[in-house]
Amino acid sequence: MTKQWLKIDYLPIPLIALMILTRFHHFGDTLHLPDASLAVFFFAGFYCAGRYGKTALLVFLLAMAGLIDYLAIANGTSDWCISPAYVFLIPTYTVMWWAGLYCSTFKALTLPKMAISISLVMLAASAAFVISNGSFFLFSGRYEDLSSMAYALSVAQYFPSYVGSVLVYALAGLVIVRIVKVLLVQQPRHHEV
Repeated sequence: MTKQWLKIDYLPIPLIALMILTRFHHFGDTLHLPDASLAVFFFAGFYCAGRYGKTALLVFLLAMAGLIDYLAIANGTSDWCISPAYVFLIPTYTVMWWAGLYCSTFKALTLPKMAISISLVMLAASAAFVISNGSFFLFSGRYEDLSSMAYALSVAQYFPSYVGSVLVYALAGLVIVRIVKVLLVQQPRHHEV
């Protein structure tokens, strides 16, 4: 029975739950975890691409992110980030998805493979930061009087927490998956004893 619930078929459920639980408070605070959306897209690409089609889950998660944002704004969250640049969240999250797809070749999850995956998560999260913040600067219409250098310096303060939270989620997720895989291997041996 345990093996049935540890199957990868059930992975979209906790990914969706994690995005719902953390997306309402993008930066996190003492009461809320930081937004896990980037990590969710990474793990969706990493584990679900082959099973659910390479784009079906991606499209679903993109729609879910938009719906969560809509509901959050309808319930009083600031709409500051909603602008023509909002559409650039699609390539932002797709970068994480593709990083997950690429890292799926390292499913053995040995320490060297996990190190490569974490490095790629960091690189993809950095690219996602540049895409989302760069597009917001260029297309939101909110910074017409600010130079690109001044804008870059003002958003640079958010880079460590942006990438750091993705790394924490990714490392935690990879460790959990590693533990689940060990449990799956150990379970048949347990029944033989």
